[in-house]
Amino acid sequence: MGLDELLRGLWRWRWRLALAGLGVYGLLAAVVWSWPRSYVAGLVVAPAETTGIATSALLTPAPFLQPSLLDQRPGGNFAVYLAALRAPEAARTLVRETPILAHLTERRAGPPLGALRRWLGLRIEADLDDVVAFLERNLAATPSLASVTWTVEVVARDRELALLVLERVHAAAEARVRETLADLAARRIAALEARLRVEPDLFVRQTLHELLAQQQRAALVVAADEAAAARLVSMPAVEIRPSVPNRPLLLALLLIAVGMLAVLAGAALLLLRGPAARPAPPDWPPPAPARREPVLVRTLGGDGAC
Repeated sequence: MGLDELLRGLWRWRWRLALAGLGVYGLLAAVVWSWPRSYVAGLVVAPAETTGIATSALLTPAPFLQPSLLDQRPGGNFAVYLAALRAPEAARTLVRETPILAHLTERRAGPPLGALRRWLGLRIEADLDDVVAFLERNLAATPSLASVTWTVEVVARDRELALLVLERVHAAAEARVRETLADLAARRIAALEARLRVEPDLFVRQTLHELLAQQQRAALVVAADEAAAARLVSMPAVEIRPSVPNRPLLLALLLIAVGMLAVLAGAALLLLRGPAARPAPPDWPPPAPARREPVLVRTLGGDGAC
């Protein structure tokens, strides 16, 4: 079947394809419209290393390893903060301080898959692994294209739970960074003090005293500064109306996808059917042309008479 025949076949079926596409679009649009919507809670943070009185600048008197200008990946304490947002420690904090287990258990027991889980004897009660999976799916940290700030967002069906999860996760990640820095400074201070008690050399003791002063300053900075990794630019807030999923955008994309699917399905059916048999004309096959007998011309005599 040629392209021209295929296009003519699609044009002949245009109303059938349109009705079938509208039926499929109506069903899918009903599913999208009835899907439960969720709230988005978000905050804006900036890496503490980029601020004027950064904790890392106070911890290191003369930094000599600077990141490349072409490397836009997060580094330092802020990278640890981003990783700690989805860590199992953050999930444990949510289990202790929020009703997220009850919320996830209610969702697992509700329609449409709750009855199927009970019929199959599957687990209904949520546990720590479900909370970790919830953070993996519903927590996002997005860098800004215009500045060094990052936006941290949490999506949840319950409005108060979305804000509570965002606040607890941010606090847990910041506490994790602070705890790591404080523990590192305490262990270094203990090691330097132990070395000073047994070191007799005066010049070595002077160097050890300088190192000890640096670590004591680091411990003081970590204890005094409220933002060791991420400085808050915008406080945690949650929207008033749910916005996930974006119904208008989904319906528009669904309309385009269903239209393309209808055209492709019609083309596939036409190709499977093959070229249509054309009706033969009334005088088919055409009659054979009449055979003409050759005419023999004889010349009599030499004077040209026939």
